[in-house]
Amino acid sequence: MRTYETLELERDDDGIVVLALNRPDRLNAFTEQMMHDLIAAFDETDADDAVRAVVVTGRGRGFCAGADLASGDKTFDYDARGAETTGGVHRDGGGRVTLRIFASLKPVIAAVNGPAVGVGASLQLPMDARLASTTAKIGFVFARRGIVPDAAASWFLPRIVGIPTALEWSYSGRVFSAQEALDAGLVRSLHEPDELLPAAKALALSMVADSAPVSVALTRQMIWRMAGAPHPMVAHQVDSRALHSRGGSPDAKEGVMSFLEKRTPQFPAKVSSDVPAVWETWPDPDFA
Repeated sequence: MRTYETLELERDDDGIVVLALNRPDRLNAFTEQMMHDLIAAFDETDADDAVRAVVVTGRGRGFCAGADLASGDKTFDYDARGAETTGGVHRDGGGRVTLRIFASLKPVIAAVNGPAVGVGASLQLPMDARLASTTAKIGFVFARRGIVPDAAASWFLPRIVGIPTALEWSYSGRVFSAQEALDAGLVRSLHEPDELLPAAKALALSMVADSAPVSVALTRQMIWRMAGAPHPMVAHQVDSRALHSRGGSPDAKEGVMSFLEKRTPQFPAKVSSDVPAVWETWPDPDFA
């Protein structure tokens, strides 16, 4: 695993990577460097066939305290800060990260170990499951800072908790408990602090241990992408292409024969080289 300025990555023998935000003295507040590091880290985990799933957590007592406010009143004044623009518009850094997580070919699980507000809350949304410490606090605090939700939260959050809850949380900007997050369906389960990371890793392993990596990669993308499809026919077309492609693959043959022979499958296909493009068009990842 590479070394990053704002992250720590560690892979265990089961292929589960723990990706830890690593600015504990700032409660892992989000910076431009962290944006670049996170995008590069997910590029790395996608390219490494030894990686089966990713668990994201924070070092120290926080998950992510939102944007680093060290720039004071210029924190969100991108013109005053001379921030880079594309087509005259500054691209939201949190959104660049969540779009990269959205495109991940490996399952991604959040282990929310402490305060997670602002982009620290939005960052979790494109992950496949969110587990939280009983002591965690979450808040979509943007309106209280005079801005609006970031990181494509306006797309992700209503799909997870519904429009009324997404609006209530976003209008008020209040910080709420892990129990409220559980009750609303934002998080999957609550755990005592010292049990959180083991539980997240166990869930990750249960998702991938006996499944073909290429099938997992395709399934993740199919389900996430279909969340915005206008008609089930779009899903039918993608399903059909994917089933046709995988049906004749060595993975499918191994899946059937291992079942018939009552043995553990050994799937040969690799995510780094064997994931077919089963969708004809998709929005250009380059902002325009």
